[in-house]
Amino acid sequence: MPKPRAAAVLASLLLAGALRASVDTSSFDTSVRPQDDFFRYVNGGWIARNPIPADHSSWGAFDELENRNETVLRSILEKAELMKDPGPIERMVGDFYHSGMDIPAVDTLGASPLAGELGRIGAIRTAADVGAEVARLHRLGMDACFSLGSEQDPRNSERVIAGEVQGGLGLPDRDYYLREDADSGKLRGQYVSHVARMLELAGDARADAEAGAKAVMRLETGLAKGSSSQVDLRDPVANYHLMPLAEIQRLTPSFDWRAYLSGIGLPEPSAIDIGQPEFLKVLDALIAQAPAADWRAYLRWHLIHDNAPYLSEPFVNENFAFFGNALSGTPRITDRWRRVLDTENGAVGEELGQLFVARAFPPQAKARAQALVSSIRSALRARIERLEWMDAPTRAAALAKLDMLGVKVGYPDKWIDYGALRIDRGPYVLNVLRASEFNVRRDLAKIGKPVDRTLWGMPPQSVNAYYDPSMNEIVIAAGILQPPFFTQGADDAVNYGAIGAVIGHEMTHGFDDEGRQYDGKGNLSDWWSAESAKRFRERSGAIVRQFGAYVAVDDLHINGELTQGENIADLGGLKIAYAAYMEALAARPAGAVGGFTPQQRFFISFASIWRSSTRPETIRLLVNTDPHSPERFRVNGPLSNLDEFAAAFGVPEGSPMRRPAAQQVVIW
Repeated sequence: MPKPRAAAVLASLLLAGALRASVDTSSFDTSVRPQDDFFRYVNGGWIARNPIPADHSSWGAFDELENRNETVLRSILEKAELMKDPGPIERMVGDFYHSGMDIPAVDTLGASPLAGELGRIGAIRTAADVGAEVARLHRLGMDACFSLGSEQDPRNSERVIAGEVQGGLGLPDRDYYLREDADSGKLRGQYVSHVARMLELAGDARADAEAGAKAVMRLETGLAKGSSSQVDLRDPVANYHLMPLAEIQRLTPSFDWRAYLSGIGLPEPSAIDIGQPEFLKVLDALIAQAPAADWRAYLRWHLIHDNAPYLSEPFVNENFAFFGNALSGTPRITDRWRRVLDTENGAVGEELGQLFVARAFPPQAKARAQALVSSIRSALRARIERLEWMDAPTRAAALAKLDMLGVKVGYPDKWIDYGALRIDRGPYVLNVLRASEFNVRRDLAKIGKPVDRTLWGMPPQSVNAYYDPSMNEIVIAAGILQPPFFTQGADDAVNYGAIGAVIGHEMTHGFDDEGRQYDGKGNLSDWWSAESAKRFRERSGAIVRQFGAYVAVDDLHINGELTQGENIADLGGLKIAYAAYMEALAARPAGAVGGFTPQQRFFISFASIWRSSTRPETIRLLVNTDPHSPERFRVNGPLSNLDEFAAAFGVPEGSPMRRPAAQQVVIW
């Protein structure tokens, strides 16, 4: 384990190297022509030299940056852990880290810290008992059966309401339970065996564990049959059903909602947004009909499953053997310090984030990133003003929405107050559970109150950015505002091609197939004329067909419907980032660097941030569950629609990287 100081020096050296870089031709594969496969041309050399580490399911530019950020965060945590007189933030993050890294203590305790919770589950005898235990687990941050929390009312974005969505599955998606092919059947068999081993580790006799695992599969298969597909879940109108409590109770007579709400500590709301009412009907029938023994096994399993990473080594290893190896194809579990850090990011992320920002994100970097956002917003405005397929009333509404777009860059202006959370150097899993309960209470406390627009949906050290349709805002974290995505003082082509395309991507989400259904205030509202909506659907349908034709692995095609929104955002974000860069280039002319024109450097920078390799098992998992296309297609798919790219690299007609004019997709 390197000393904190050495880790910080390593991080600075890596960042300094990225600062000097503009076009790294050593990452290229020059045996591939740009017009044939631009992803491979730009990234093939890097892929050949960078095999996927044994503890990863994939490896790419995002992972490289996350590793560098984690090195900085590790040094912060190790320093805090050793402080003689720490401040309140350092004490909390240092104690949390210490409890997770105290392997002898964790292994000695085994599952004993969960004895009380397991005892409560063991006492279940009636449907009312099932409901009470579901509430108990929800209060501790575990989503057995379904999920309930706060949400902005999609029809009134100024208020926070309670929202419920389907859940309760151990496998990643409902289709894993329902598909009838041989591979799916084999995986289900492995899952049942895994559940049995985990129940046995928790203290069940082998025969009881095996019977319990079969009960878990029966209940989860029942829930899966009542669940909506990933594609159906993308429709915000179809998944909004604001119901008074009396109506919900009639929908589910076997589940006592008043007792449940009391159990999670939520004063009775006037109504709840029930995302998928048919799912709740199925759940209610299972509660009424399934034996209590089945529910005891199911809830016991979900308690152990959710907490396995924080228990002794046998639980950790068995959990990884199925979810890491069998499901994702990853050969080796990642280092413990990374796992503890990941848990701490989720539990007390903004405490740790304050220390990260002070170390790694200076004010001038924030100012430069904000300037980039402004220039890309201007480019999107100009693009909307010139759209030939959108009529004047719809265009005016689109421009009004863009003007109302909120922007958060770097880190929150107001940090979460963790003062009421107790973290100590005792059992690791209890720290995790107390933090989960704290975060659940904090979330539920928002219900019935006006929306707090200062809040963030991720800690600032995240290598991530997002668009929130109900807030109509984009959020760009300090964690991603680092090389190679963003480099203070770098060639404009590099920044616009990398983080500029990311920013443009998030802005375009406000106008993708899902985001376009929300107005500038964040309300689910149809502001489109019928003719403009028809023309949009024609164009979005073309991108569904384009990506649905791509084969991700073996004979498995990308799901064009599931990935529609992300593909629209990739295409639109790239196009407007390029337009913004052309404006910047006109103001600050630049010449060739390393034999590449400014336009070529822009596209090379864009392609380079998607460099990656992914294990086949993981590709299969992601194609089934992830709304993003695999990285190769996130490069080649959008670029093949852009005349600007074809002009920059002289791509002849008929090439794989230049779609025929009649098939080119142009939306935003």
